Amino acid sequence: MVMAKNDLFVQRRERLRRLLKKSKLPVAMIVTNVDNVTYLTGFTGDSSSLILTSDEELLVSDSRFTIQISEECPGLPTETRTSKFTADQFLAKIAAKKKIPSIVVESDNLTKSRFDSLQQNCKLSTLIDSQGLVQQLRAIKDKTEIAKIENAVRVAERAFDVVRARMTPDQTEAQVAHALEAEIRRFGGKACSFDPIVGVGPRAALPHAVVTDRKIGENPFVLIDWGARVDGYVSDLTRVLITGKISPKLQRIYEVTLKAQLSAISKIRPGATIKDVDFAARKVIDDAGFGKHFGHGLGHGIGLQVHELPFLSPISDGELKAGMVVTVEPGIYLPNWGGVRIEDDVLVTNDGHRVLSSVPKSLDATSVAIS
Repeated sequence: MVMAKNDLFVQRRERLRRLLKKSKLPVAMIVTNVDNVTYLTGFTGDSSSLILTSDEELLVSDSRFTIQISEECPGLPTETRTSKFTADQFLAKIAAKKKIPSIVVESDNLTKSRFDSLQQNCKLSTLIDSQGLVQQLRAIKDKTEIAKIENAVRVAERAFDVVRARMTPDQTEAQVAHALEAEIRRFGGKACSFDPIVGVGPRAALPHAVVTDRKIGENPFVLIDWGARVDGYVSDLTRVLITGKISPKLQRIYEVTLKAQLSAISKIRPGATIKDVDFAARKVIDDAGFGKHFGHGLGHGIGLQVHELPFLSPISDGELKAGMVVTVEPGIYLPNWGGVRIEDDVLVTNDGHRVLSSVPKSLDATSVAIS
């Protein structure tokens, strides 16, 4: 039996109520994070909040989104703000009308001035800080979310295949990035997950390099980090393409990076500690003598956002759980020479893991003839 769309969001809101109770917090919350509102209601607009209590929910928006809400969230109770009230005044007005004594807020999503404004307006309610409650729920993807992420992976891969096949020596980093975005849209994506990273030669040593007019043919390798946003969900992949003669140094660093990635992926399963998975990759790179050149975490969760729970790093606590989708992206970066990063999206399954991305990554498969 296929679950109705509305039932899915009802279940998510019930999970949040249970989490509030488990956290010994009042079952009354104002959700202001845009992605969290989307996750809990299906509404994809902005400038809106969700008021959740033990027995009801209310999407608070403004007149710009009246039709969109009726299309995306049929049957969901809604209050529409007019220009007579600020957003905080309107939320306070609703809280007072419902006589809510204490309300949990997403303090990690509010500036101090916004928190102070809410508290000042909510004179009859006490605001209680919380951090990451909905994000905890979002870390475990349901079947619908997994299917959307897989679709985002496929779109990103198809775009990459086209761009790779058409690559020329005179193309710039910026032109490759623009081509990736165009192909992602052509294959049905809304946009890139983020501005693509295209780093030729020494610029590949910048993990978050901003594209320039440096040409592909200026160096024998290029690092490309890209992803697609499809139906609200994202993918995130990285490959290094060899466009010229491979040097022994590049071969060595590439092989170490790939070995590190495969070692970490092999450890992914329910119950595996995040630190152990990170360590599996980091040890390979340390043992090869490149430890000081791998300074970032191993990966992160993906979903509605490019970076979300869980974060895989040496300082992250917790265990992996079935339903999590994470990137695994070790890298080695040498200033004035370049860098290698290899990244795939991996689903934690009930009995292990499944790599969702399929772009070949053996050293032989990275070679591309540019003309």
